[in-house]
Amino acid sequence: MKYYLAIDIGASSGRHIVGWEDGGEIKTEEVYRFKNGVSKTDGHLVWNIDGLYNSVLNGIKAAFEKYKNIVSLAIDTWGVDYVLLNGDKEITPCYSYRDNRTEMVMGGVHSIIHFEELYSKTGIQFQPFNTIYQLYDDKISGRLDNATDFLMLPEYLTYKLTGVRSHEYTNATTTGLVNAVTGEYDKDIIKRLGLPERLFTPLTKTGTVVGELTPLIQAYCGGNCKVMLCASHDTASAVEGIPIEGDNPYISSGTWSLLGLKVPKAIADENSRRANYSNEGGVGYTRYQKNIMGMWVVNNLKAELCPDMPFDEIINAARESDFKQSADVNDSKFLSPESMKAAFDSCFEDKPRSIGDYFKCAFLSLAQSYKKALRELSANTGKTFDKLYIVGGGAKNTYLNELTEQICNIKVVALPIEATAIGNLKIQMDNTAV
Repeated sequence: MKYYLAIDIGASSGRHIVGWEDGGEIKTEEVYRFKNGVSKTDGHLVWNIDGLYNSVLNGIKAAFEKYKNIVSLAIDTWGVDYVLLNGDKEITPCYSYRDNRTEMVMGGVHSIIHFEELYSKTGIQFQPFNTIYQLYDDKISGRLDNATDFLMLPEYLTYKLTGVRSHEYTNATTTGLVNAVTGEYDKDIIKRLGLPERLFTPLTKTGTVVGELTPLIQAYCGGNCKVMLCASHDTASAVEGIPIEGDNPYISSGTWSLLGLKVPKAIADENSRRANYSNEGGVGYTRYQKNIMGMWVVNNLKAELCPDMPFDEIINAARESDFKQSADVNDSKFLSPESMKAAFDSCFEDKPRSIGDYFKCAFLSLAQSYKKALRELSANTGKTFDKLYIVGGGAKNTYLNELTEQICNIKVVALPIEATAIGNLKIQMDNTAV
């Protein structure tokens, strides 16, 4: 039996999942799980990359302890964030996309290249945390002066395991610096913004084997295997893991809701720009999708209002609530508030009163945001849809799924599976066959 290891890291936790083929199906077992999250340092939100790397190592070790014949491993994470290197030394801190450092530089970027032009080149939706703005802030602050490399987080971790530096295609597209037609970093954007061209090496195809574990890591983890680049942006791997029938959209529901559709090539027209739709790399296709609010609002309400309350009780309380108002949860006030309760309160004169009211409002608001995005998706592609596939943590929320069906008038196919890990494993299996 051949085994493969998917290392799937999200903003709040990471998982090491071993997979194998059995009767034409991918079977999985989670062998390790760890917590992840941002911390505040000198007033900024940053990632603990040393802790993240150590957790990756410990999970690989746990996998080899149980499964000796691991053929390969691959890492996926969220997009946008990266690590700067000066030779082999990290330039710290590693900022989180939720940090507000880009607020003062976005205008500077757009004064050089208007967003309309950026969008026509890259097809990437506007988000204040896009890598392009983060790197421009690094330029202004001098952090790029001695940088020899920048590696997106999964490629940084892959480099730490193998010593090989790479830029995987799907994740690179989340930077806002990849040309939607050529599929490579856009040299014109990079030159006009004054970013060091040395940082932007050619992109590497999804499914490429970059090497093996270094001898030191082999000794620590108790084994060796190939190290591959899966679709290292987690949503790209998730889409690979969804058994979509027909030409229907998906939602990868986690901290964010990534709602989109597979299309043959980028759609970077004016309607798409106005609707803030993105064109991100897929495995042989483009993911025409929108990054909208997800379970972030729900999780933060729970942490603030009822941290010890079981989630099924929260669902029941929301079901029993007669609160009928919704908020625009894609408003910037919900991105990183000191109080999520206060963010919701600010939207209404007649505020939610009970725990059930707040969660009913959150679920209604998410379903309404899905409805708006689906209408835009249909208008911009000229397609109509009869099913909506939902994977990720949000797929387990039966009440939100019911509200989504009712409000969006579409059949919800909820798949409470580890779609990202399955997509990660599928790419490994398809590209390491002997």
